[in-house]
Amino acid sequence: MLASWTVTLVGSAAAVCTTVAFLPQLLRVWRLRRAEEISTTTFALFSAGTLLWFFYGIFLQAWPIILANGFTLVLAGAILTLRLAWGDAPRPRVG
Repeated sequence: MLASWTVTLVGSAAAVCTTVAFLPQLLRVWRLRRAEEISTTTFALFSAGTLLWFFYGIFLQAWPIILANGFTLVLAGAILTLRLAWGDAPRPRVG
């Protein structure tokens, strides 16, 4: 049987990895001011699933689930919002 701290460490590492994974995509979309390559359907479904995980964490009063999914929802929601705003916009001129 694994020690409680080991399980917590593995869960925390997984939460950090899966949450922070969206940051490079968000920064790229923001920097390029374009998002046509982002799948609206994928990010809408992912955001809906993340919102459900967030509520699941609230129901269980499980702070790791609440925090990880709350932050992930913000990042994925931002990407989805930018996709809807900039998705089919022409590429801006640089310089």
